[in-house]
Amino acid sequence: MKRTVCLQHVPFEGPGAFAGLLEKRGHQVERHLVPQAGLPKEAGDFLLVMGGPMSVNDPDAWIKEEIAFIKQVVQAGTPVLGVCLGAQLMARALGASVRPGRGLELGMTKLRVRAEGKSDPWIGSLPDSFDVFEWHGEVFELPAGAVPLASSELCPLQAFCFGSKAYGLLFHLEIERTGIEALCRECAQDVRCAKTDAASLVKQAEPHLPRLHEWADRLIACLADSSASGR
Repeated sequence: MKRTVCLQHVPFEGPGAFAGLLEKRGHQVERHLVPQAGLPKEAGDFLLVMGGPMSVNDPDAWIKEEIAFIKQVVQAGTPVLGVCLGAQLMARALGASVRPGRGLELGMTKLRVRAEGKSDPWIGSLPDSFDVFEWHGEVFELPAGAVPLASSELCPLQAFCFGSKAYGLLFHLEIERTGIEALCRECAQDVRCAKTDAASLVKQAEPHLPRLHEWADRLIACLADSSASGR
């Protein structure tokens, strides 16, 4: 059985729908709560780096250690998927800066596929314009050698790929209803800043979740195929 190593930063931001999608492809998902438990010795066959309310720019020692770990994993050619904070950590690992965005993006947000993303095997299969679930205030610059994939009205870079085995997404394809409820509970200040409420966010997002999970499945398939074929 293949191993997926999932790096979590808070208990309430886990792999969500990604876990089941990986398990059906024969992966055992191992979760590591990095700030408390530290990093694993290695990344297995697939590295999944999840979100969290902290900043890549915080001075905590574990953040620097995780950035170095991600850099080594990407350089080794292991498939890597970073989500929200995980994408920001990946961008920093690849030499790009992370900074506050023009505003908080919270809830369902419309993205556009960038021209450079049209030939990507994953995002190129999605509609030119599509809605995703977001929960972030910081954004990243494009790492050298990476390809920009999507943008929103507030954020010109919502996703990138680095080669065929590493993707960074600011948005949450994996989110489930319980995950939205947990974010609303644990990050209540963000909800207030966005001038919304938990019930509205759940109602807005829930009809989109099956489609988000379908797109998540396509992305996992692309990365799993790249692992299997060595491309």
